[in-house]
Amino acid sequence: MRQIKRRSALPVYIAAGVYALYALVMPLYKLWHFLAAALVTAGVWMLFDRLIKPEIISVPEPEAAPEPPSPAQAVLDEAARARGEMERLAASIGEGAVGAKIAALADLSDAIARDGAQDSADLPQIQRFQQYFLPATIRLLEAYDRLAAGGEGETVSASRERIVRMLDTETAAFQKQLDALYQNDALDLDADIRVMEALLAREGLSGDGLGELLRRQEEPRSERAQ
Repeated sequence: MRQIKRRSALPVYIAAGVYALYALVMPLYKLWHFLAAALVTAGVWMLFDRLIKPEIISVPEPEAAPEPPSPAQAVLDEAARARGEMERLAASIGEGAVGAKIAALADLSDAIARDGAQDSADLPQIQRFQQYFLPATIRLLEAYDRLAAGGEGETVSASRERIVRMLDTETAAFQKQLDALYQNDALDLDADIRVMEALLAREGLSGDGLGELLRRQEEPRSERAQ
């Protein structure tokens, strides 16, 4: 809690009353008449503003604005939100085969988000993926849900079959995106290994040089053991 001062409005009312009284008893037809009335009114207001102490009131401290999530947490949150929507729609659709496809998409979406949480270099690619594919997938599922609730018919069946095929296409796209992220990780690992190999070679610790160093380290231990 913090305390603030709230000034009373009473000095304003008193000053307004004095001005009205002054206007009743004093002439007000020249400029200096109005100036005198203004000075008297201002003086009365200042006097009573000093005499009447402000009220001290306690107010709660303003709540600090929550910090935005980190980019890594944001992609995890978005994947969790998308999974919740997919699971809701799968339950509403109530078809086992379609539900399995939806579950596969949700699992791939989670895996893609987890990669972003572990490797920040992949975050821009994952954010673009989530901004396009996840909303598009949910819109497709919503359309399928509406069609499933609308009954049977040649047009409805054809539309539903087309959406099912699109879910298969999206599953392949999700898997391709995940494979691309794993490929990035593999390239990073390969680069790290090459740097380590070059460092070991420069220090004479690769190949025979490393073996010789290990033998020299083992010799004092053998002598102490004897």
